[in-house]
Amino acid sequence: MTSIITETYKVHFNDIAYNELNTYVKDNNFSKVFILVDSNTHEYCLSKFMSHLTFDNAIEVIEIDAGEHHKSIDTCVGVWNVLSELGADRKSLMLNLGGGVVTDLGGFVACTFKRGIEYINIPTSLLAMVDASVGGKTGVDLGTLKNQVGVISSGAMVLVDTSYLETLPKDHLRSGLAEMLKHGLITNRNYFDSLTDLSALTLNDLDKLIYDSVVIKKDIVTEDPNELSVRKHLNFGHTLGHAIESYFLSHQEKPDLLHGEAIAVGMILECYLSSKLLNFPNSDLEYITQVIHSIYDHITIESTDHDAIIDLLKYDKKNSHGKVNFVLLEQIGQPKINCSVPNELIIDSFNYYSASSSS
Repeated sequence: MTSIITETYKVHFNDIAYNELNTYVKDNNFSKVFILVDSNTHEYCLSKFMSHLTFDNAIEVIEIDAGEHHKSIDTCVGVWNVLSELGADRKSLMLNLGGGVVTDLGGFVACTFKRGIEYINIPTSLLAMVDASVGGKTGVDLGTLKNQVGVISSGAMVLVDTSYLETLPKDHLRSGLAEMLKHGLITNRNYFDSLTDLSALTLNDLDKLIYDSVVIKKDIVTEDPNELSVRKHLNFGHTLGHAIESYFLSHQEKPDLLHGEAIAVGMILECYLSSKLLNFPNSDLEYITQVIHSIYDHITIESTDHDAIIDLLKYDKKNSHGKVNFVLLEQIGQPKINCSVPNELIIDSFNYYSASSSS
């Protein structure tokens, strides 16, 4: 697959990725190379990754605990301390080998350690390949509130080796697919349609779809790097999806949701809101609802949960002047930003989701 070039970074794929990495490290005389992993990628991905490295620089491996609960400032403090203890300086390089938690947190740690050291993302999950590692968003959660602290700063490059997906559990593959479905809904009906029959997809198909998804996100981010306008389109499904994800994370009696599982629910809810506020076609609402239910398990959201989830919307990053701003759809491929939604209609969307999943 041809590398994707932007003004600030490059995305390289499969075997080309390692050639580019080795050349980059050799050409830039880094003092030390740090590889950030979590407990999962340490076990399943690190040895494979190390086998491709041909540079002679000193390498240190830093491991964090796996999971969204550890995407926190406390974890950052631990990594900053280890970097200091191991003699990292401003000519050090950090390689973030992992899913979205590792690439988001590792990028933030690199951007803030000694006011910034170079970093490269090597995403190992589908979610990170098509979303988290691309576009320069770094950061951590504040408690259970998603991505409240961070900076926008692209690393030197992103290296996508799709063979790491062989190590990924099926629920994590489905989690990443949610972002790809979103890319289709905000840009291209044909792309969305191509993702709806998973049983017909081959590994070669998946490589191409991942590539197309990265291109979609790259084009949007290039046009609006600081999320002032069209980059907000990428938040479709996330206003309510993030609130649901945060709510479930903060309640021990609720199951922890993967990011994509929550976003899948959010997309159904926000398609429903689109049908009520923007005349989004009911036939497309029903089609999208059926597709998402065919891929993802039903999530039980009780009526007693509604008000608390709605209250979490005030922390959404798109908000301005105390107003919750939704991204909704006029048509598939035609998003509209800065939409206001009354709470009563949000409750109706929850009821629609619950009823649709049981029909």
